Amino acid sequence: MLKFMARHKILSGIAIVILVLFLTAFAYVRYKMQGSHREYAIDFVLPDAGGWDSVENLEVGVAVRDVTPSFEDKDTWVDVDGDGKFTKGVDEWHDLNGNGKMDFVWIAGFDMSRPAMGVNDPLWSRAMAFRNNGVTIVMVSIDSIGITYDRYITIRKMIHEANPDIDHVVFAVTHSHEAPDTMGIWSYSLLWRSLFDEDYMTMLKEKTRDAVLEAVENLQPADTVIATGYVPEENFIRDSREPFVMDHQLPLAWFKEKGTDNTIAILTSWGMHPEAAGSKNLMISSDFVHYFRDALENGLEGPGAFEGFGGKCVFFAGPLGGLMNQLRIEITDRFGTPFKEESLGKAQAQGENLAIIAANALRSAEARPMTEHQVAVSAQTFFLTMGWPFKAALYLGIVHPGIYNGQAKSEINALRIGEIEIVTTPGEIFPEIVFGGIENPEGADFKIDPVEVPPFFEVMKGALKMNFNLANDEIGYIVPKSQWDQKAPYTYGRDKAPYGEMYTGNPEVAPGIHRITMDVLGRLHASLDEMPAVEAVEAVDTVEAVESVEAAETGENVEAV
Repeated sequence: MLKFMARHKILSGIAIVILVLFLTAFAYVRYKMQGSHREYAIDFVLPDAGGWDSVENLEVGVAVRDVTPSFEDKDTWVDVDGDGKFTKGVDEWHDLNGNGKMDFVWIAGFDMSRPAMGVNDPLWSRAMAFRNNGVTIVMVSIDSIGITYDRYITIRKMIHEANPDIDHVVFAVTHSHEAPDTMGIWSYSLLWRSLFDEDYMTMLKEKTRDAVLEAVENLQPADTVIATGYVPEENFIRDSREPFVMDHQLPLAWFKEKGTDNTIAILTSWGMHPEAAGSKNLMISSDFVHYFRDALENGLEGPGAFEGFGGKCVFFAGPLGGLMNQLRIEITDRFGTPFKEESLGKAQAQGENLAIIAANALRSAEARPMTEHQVAVSAQTFFLTMGWPFKAALYLGIVHPGIYNGQAKSEINALRIGEIEIVTTPGEIFPEIVFGGIENPEGADFKIDPVEVPPFFEVMKGALKMNFNLANDEIGYIVPKSQWDQKAPYTYGRDKAPYGEMYTGNPEVAPGIHRITMDVLGRLHASLDEMPAVEAVEAVDTVEAVESVEAAETGENVEAV
């Protein structure tokens, strides 16, 4: 009897411990599910109906902040096996402060466990402010792999506290695969969050806020020149997933101090992963984006030489899902040196080649003054259902914290700066949703006609059209539903499922993004229809503008562009 009672007591104790552990785990998950800024949502159009002031001079301001991580208090290491990532027990780790913690700058992109060894070029938060007809908006480009919505909301609130007269701020990242981990995915272990550098994130938020505030302080009347360059496939682009739809356009807006040739900033966007340096690179960099911006600002000597424009170049990632990258293609630099393997030299070759196209386009006969100057924005918070395994990260608060009835919260914006029309996408969208060309290939999981139609650029009305990816969020790849392919048989003769679907996990994400984008664009256009009469200018079709520049392009010799 005593033995039975003792066993019962032990079993009861174990049951209580299990129950306590279960309740603790349940409470933890419930807490992580809440996320931050749970009450935050926006839904507006500016100017609203009847809210237009007179459209006068467009004002433009720019400011930048260095967001390069510091290595002063970081550990050092030796990549003994030369594989470009830290392997405990193999590579040498120098624990400089003796705290037993791997205090590294963890590089995002490619593999986990890539501690940086130094800096190749500085990282930036670059802010451009615009004001006219009673509306002030700011667009920010950050050298980062991706930042989730909750952190952008924090920055917005910091900005509003300092200057409540700023109507809206749009954030996006260049998607560099050589920048610090800003999502908590690549810091040695996905679940080991203690290695994620919250101090770096605090610095990035504060400096981004400061760049926005200074850009608004720097607002001044501007003249604008717009142009579109053509980017050929050869020597520039690899679409690693069929159907092959690529971003050949390079839209450019050159803002100058009114009545002068002094550059304030150059705004541009192109759809390409900044990962030319490759997975074994261990130096902090913004990849080809650095060399592109540096060349436009300061010019180039030697082959393809051109005079720099001065000011600041602000680059945004265009539609780069699908997946646009430099891997396994040869890029020949302007000196004639080919780069097949990924390296910082390959990144420099692509960036400078692209800058030559941009400089020639801006100084070509096709470049022209922008004659419209209005500022308008439509913005909307929305909810969408994510699939597994992404949904697990939502529930656990590991990535993109906060879940709402099984859905994630995100945001889409549409903006008009004179003749420039921009739509933002909170992830990496397949270019065929933007430009057209969606298919329903044999082997696709759904036998349906394309859902995400019409393409964005067919609906957009600006003379210069841009689609900013990874804007205000990072929710992964946005795959057309009729091309969704997780089950055998696979599309285009593949022997396995293609890369992409697992990073959203739900085929309804792309239709949802498309539906909200069409709504946000429609509301922007309705506001623009109420705009006071101004001197009209005929919109130049992007494709026609691209083809006019394409005629001067040789493909192999970038000097001829």
